Amino acid sequence: MDDEIDTDERDTVLIVDDNAENRALLGEVLKPYFHVLITTRGEQAIKVCQTHLPDLVLLDIMMPEMDGYEVCLRLKSDERTQEIPVIFLTAKSQVADEQRGFDVGAVDYILKPISPPILLARVYTHLRLKQAMSDLASQNHVLEARVRERTRHLESLQNATIEAMASLAETRDNETGNHIRRTQHYIKSLAEQLVRQGLYAEQLSPETIENLFKSAPLHDIGKVGIPDAILLKSDKLTEDEFEIMKKHTEIGRNVILSVESELDFKYDFLQFAKEIAMSHHEKWDGSGYPQGLKEYEIPLSARLMALADVYDALISERVYKPAFPHQKAVRIIKKGSGTHFEPAIVAAFLAIESQFKEIARTYRDEGFHEDSFPSLAQGKR
Repeated sequence: MDDEIDTDERDTVLIVDDNAENRALLGEVLKPYFHVLITTRGEQAIKVCQTHLPDLVLLDIMMPEMDGYEVCLRLKSDERTQEIPVIFLTAKSQVADEQRGFDVGAVDYILKPISPPILLARVYTHLRLKQAMSDLASQNHVLEARVRERTRHLESLQNATIEAMASLAETRDNETGNHIRRTQHYIKSLAEQLVRQGLYAEQLSPETIENLFKSAPLHDIGKVGIPDAILLKSDKLTEDEFEIMKKHTEIGRNVILSVESELDFKYDFLQFAKEIAMSHHEKWDGSGYPQGLKEYEIPLSARLMALADVYDALISERVYKPAFPHQKAVRIIKKGSGTHFEPAIVAAFLAIESQFKEIARTYRDEGFHEDSFPSLAQGKR
């Protein structure tokens, strides 16, 4: 071992022993290689550790006032000092004594009388182990930061892709990207209000609500498969045309299924996207489409979107209808409680209808007027 070691770079070893001869021997062996601190009492050793944070502690067990077991236990119970490795110095060689030492947090035992080669070998071993663990922790922090950054990029890409897909459908339908944003915020507000009212708390965890927010823009993605002559028709649809229009729900579900089939793992938000795309035109009384589901047969995500989508249709101008004021839209939705919409969801809406109005104002389209919101003439397509 090289005696000419830069003191500033040397590890610090704290010796805790009430015996002067032991302290002298330990100091003589260690000082050529380490920065050495020495104390004679347990309380003093704890204060030194808290102040100087030595890299390793050599701790005698048999000391007055506070023995080594108690000192070690207190060091390990303090967040500031719990990572400092403690090696016991003792004449106790019984298995029970050694077990007690390991139980309170020691990493090793060195039996007295001290053998200098063994002392140096053990100290170096545990200092290297401590450094390796520190390096590993640092690497883990770096990796975790990289994973968080990668996840953030993937989420940004995911959100941008969702919005682009949804915007494609909305553009063909003469609707706007703001319709996407409004319905996202409507469905999130409704879900949060239901939880506040003590409803669906298990189904509507914060993570689920975030996934609903992400999936909402895909509710009408299936409109990309509807001919323009039907999708953009300003007059009332014929019965045959309406049957074709209804197929946008199944087309949307199938588009999302095709995306899922290409993935190696499952995204929860795609499950909600499928439910919403397929079932947001179902009605509480079973008179909706495409499957005629009723009440709780309709997925909760779709029941929420049904109200959010209709509200936005009511307050938004479309090629087939004018716009209704907010209060008229509220009256229509209230009237639809128990027929078109789940009563509990309507009640949640009525409790926060001012939030809906504010969302509509915040994400308004061009030509928006405060008291002249967007209608639902012959029904939302």
